[in-house]
Amino acid sequence: MMKYNKGLAVLALVMPGMCFAQTGEKVLEDFKPSTMNQPGKEYPQVNSQGYARFRVEAPDAKAVNVSLGLGGKGGTDLTKGADGVWTGTTAGPMDEGFHYYHLKVDGGIFNDPGAQNYYGSIRWESGIEIPAHDQDFYAVKNVPHGLVHEVLFPSASTNSTKRAFVYTPPGYEKNDKKRYPVLYLQHGWGENEYAWMNQGHANLILDNLIAEGKTKPFIIVSTYGMTNEAKFGTIGSFDIKPFQTVLINELIPYVDSHFRTLSDRKNRAMAGLSMGGMETKTITMANLDKFAYIGLFSGGSFKMDDVNATPGFKEKVKLAFVSYGSREMMDERMRSFVGDPKANTEALKAAGINSVLYVSPDTAHEFLSWRRSLREFSPLLFKD
Repeated sequence: MMKYNKGLAVLALVMPGMCFAQTGEKVLEDFKPSTMNQPGKEYPQVNSQGYARFRVEAPDAKAVNVSLGLGGKGGTDLTKGADGVWTGTTAGPMDEGFHYYHLKVDGGIFNDPGAQNYYGSIRWESGIEIPAHDQDFYAVKNVPHGLVHEVLFPSASTNSTKRAFVYTPPGYEKNDKKRYPVLYLQHGWGENEYAWMNQGHANLILDNLIAEGKTKPFIIVSTYGMTNEAKFGTIGSFDIKPFQTVLINELIPYVDSHFRTLSDRKNRAMAGLSMGGMETKTITMANLDKFAYIGLFSGGSFKMDDVNATPGFKEKVKLAFVSYGSREMMDERMRSFVGDPKANTEALKAAGINSVLYVSPDTAHEFLSWRRSLREFSPLLFKD
């Protein structure tokens, strides 16, 4: 039974998704509604420095806290006004990009009625976006756009019907003769198949890269990566074999029979973030007859021991891509589990393997790291 490294799995849960800087700087009063608010809702708000401000109507509450980060610990205590409205501003700037959060009202957990909801931490959480200085690469632009298809496919191995989202690039529907390579792209622990198209903006990233001529057009497929009961504290016993069966024996044949794919090994890639990266490493290395390109986004590293223990790795793997946020790279816990990603990458290069390490500046275990990782990974795929 193949099981995950429990320590690495736990690390994926406890690393915070944001960083507060106690700078003592004056907070600028240029707050604007978050772009992820529900229609017509003014709060939460963010300012040009990256501070977030929250407002909650709860006149009978005794205490209200905004819990930020995957662990739900800490966060921002709100203050009650005479009108029964609770308000508060984060102690410092937050990391740029997307973050999950929820409210704690008198000990109970609730979503913010002003924010849209996104599946993370094994529940639908509120989401907030801190505008990134480089957000242009996932912005909605006046360029040709691909389509995101929601498909249901049969899974005999689990006796169920499963969902996947399939991105087809601009022009796919106009030329019924052209076939495309495929990237299977996996979410992280506590998320689901919605994550990459919603939180990750994978479709917009590809639209923009294709429009700029920076990547070949290709199909992206995202599905739910869990086949057991998903509860906190259970990831250490997660058995990947049922999901591997779903992916290899059921989803890939379904996609190849329902979409115009190039179905050979050299035109198929797999990548994933966090737990999805760990899944990617395990599945691809056991199926190198089916995948030529591999991407681990905050989800492990390739060591020479992996290469030497995997027949055909040097000959079959066209790209071994690893990425982390810069603050993850400084974390001793991460290196104690996966080794030094930089040293591992250099060792593979010395062995003649196309090995690439990307480090996202000023980010941790969070979606801006992974959006940037997809931007860097995509142009390296499906080279002739």
